[in-house]
Amino acid sequence: MYRPLEGIKILDCTRLLPYQYCTMLLGDLGAEVLKIEEPVQGDYGRWGDGDHSYESEAYVMTNRNKKSMKLNLKHEKGRAILKNLAADYSVLVESFRPGVMARLGVGYEDIRQINPAIIYCSTTGFGQTGPNRMRVGHDINYLGYSGVLASTGEQTGKPVIPGIPIGDMAGGGLATAMSILAAIVGRERTGRGQYIDVAQTDVLTSLNVRNIAEVLAQKKGRTARPVDLRGFSLCYNTYRTSDGKFIAFGPVEQKFWENFCRTVNRKSWISNHLLGYKDESRATEELKKLFAEKTRNEWEAIFKNVESCLTPVLSPDETLEDEHLKKRGMITSMEEPERGETVQLGFPAKFSDDLEFCRSPAPFFGEHTKEVLGAMGHSDAEIKKLKKEGVI
Repeated sequence: MYRPLEGIKILDCTRLLPYQYCTMLLGDLGAEVLKIEEPVQGDYGRWGDGDHSYESEAYVMTNRNKKSMKLNLKHEKGRAILKNLAADYSVLVESFRPGVMARLGVGYEDIRQINPAIIYCSTTGFGQTGPNRMRVGHDINYLGYSGVLASTGEQTGKPVIPGIPIGDMAGGGLATAMSILAAIVGRERTGRGQYIDVAQTDVLTSLNVRNIAEVLAQKKGRTARPVDLRGFSLCYNTYRTSDGKFIAFGPVEQKFWENFCRTVNRKSWISNHLLGYKDESRATEELKKLFAEKTRNEWEAIFKNVESCLTPVLSPDETLEDEHLKKRGMITSMEEPERGETVQLGFPAKFSDDLEFCRSPAPFFGEHTKEVLGAMGHSDAEIKKLKKEGVI
């Protein structure tokens, strides 16, 4: 079984979904991930309700291949334990507000004194530097600040919030994991550790290249690209079907549009390819009327073997049952001794060797605290004392 990051040990001092996803990806690739959680409520992203009465399903899906240790970093002994652990770990990733870890005495400069080769990653909304470094926010704020949110919903009269927290998942998740991987490769070449500062707002600004490029083009007096990908194009939009569901329609290329027109016996529409989507316009209303004549599944069947970029808009529960995603291993499951069978989402890339991405289930709160401390040389009596003192 393939484990490309086997031997890489990661101290995960983060909490909430974006960072759970980040360290899940690294764990899926074979890294050993130790989740550090404060002793009272832990990572509050693990709970499904405010009373902490049950686990979040998202937590169960994004924390496989990890261990959980209770550790109070506000306590001197807790910080000492973290430093002792850091001496033997490859990576430390944290998501506190800028300066918090340094004030506690476990910032990058503190940890690199113990382990000069450590890769220390801080991931936040606005980053460690700049005027907004201490500004609070959530995904909607990062989307707004980066210009992404303003580029949605222009035809509706107000910005449209995306169906997933893009900045969180792409910034705190994917980009943070990618940056850590790059630093690991760099250390293999140079032997040097690294401090990494990832901001969701930076990542979203980077992803917004198309809309920013359009602004620059307009400033130079150039016209916009003929096809708009934000809902203003006839050939890049969603259409309601007779059963109240929707089709995602995207024949941006001329050949795909022509395939569509011929399949529905509307050759006269071929010249409409680059027209804008506008309610009450003849071309738009004709297309809306056509799609409303059949169910979503009927359209799916008609175009299943036609190259025309026409697919159903699936609901999340339909996605869970989708045969293509199951065959790809993206919808899978794991048998657990206590939870039973849990749904898992697969690793989003396939390797020629079989990636062993489902090795162990998400840890229960503090499940491995005694195991980790015991491996560090602490006796049962010492562990009981640490618990009494509120260290663990």
